[in-house]
Amino acid sequence: MEKKPYKTLLKAASDEIVINKSRSIGDGRPCETEEEALEFIREIRARYRDATHHCYAYIIGPNMGIMRYSDDGEPGGTAGMPMIEVLKARGVTNCAVVVTRYFGGILLGAGGLVRAYTQGAAIAVNACGVGTIYPTARYLIEVSYPMLNRMDYFLKGEPVVVEDKSFTDVITYTLLIRSSDETGFLQRAANMSEGALDPLRYEEIYWPWAEE
Repeated sequence: MEKKPYKTLLKAASDEIVINKSRSIGDGRPCETEEEALEFIREIRARYRDATHHCYAYIIGPNMGIMRYSDDGEPGGTAGMPMIEVLKARGVTNCAVVVTRYFGGILLGAGGLVRAYTQGAAIAVNACGVGTIYPTARYLIEVSYPMLNRMDYFLKGEPVVVEDKSFTDVITYTLLIRSSDETGFLQRAANMSEGALDPLRYEEIYWPWAEE
């Protein structure tokens, strides 16, 4: 059964902020399963083992069926829940965020903690980027050298990802194209090349497309 499109993080990434001398590091990662999310949390704990707190939130499943969070010793409701709310507000699933805090000597209070963990989760999501998972076709297209510049110019205006481009006796492009865009792309490619191209569709995957 075909998956429905859903939003998730594009890649693993991190960012940090300092609030009243307390340093907060926000890490995020796409995760297909709860096991992957828990392993990610373990990795972050090990990376910053000297930190005061490692609070986390993750949502798993295209329908957001699994939602878990932890305040990791912070006052109840000041960390994990605000982080889950950031993920829900961005509409992302199959992902996890961890906010690691180093206490700077100034008490933030409950409101300050909520702001710190909300901002920590938000900068993690922004660093990772958000995209939508769509059914996507992978194509190989061989192009002769005289057509190289025309092909590059053509692809700049097309809804495709150029995954690879190799040079041998011909140029071979590996392209990712949303299944819903295939028909139009193939017609425009045929028109551009006057029928010279012979695109080979060899795989269908689910791929995160960046928000436009």
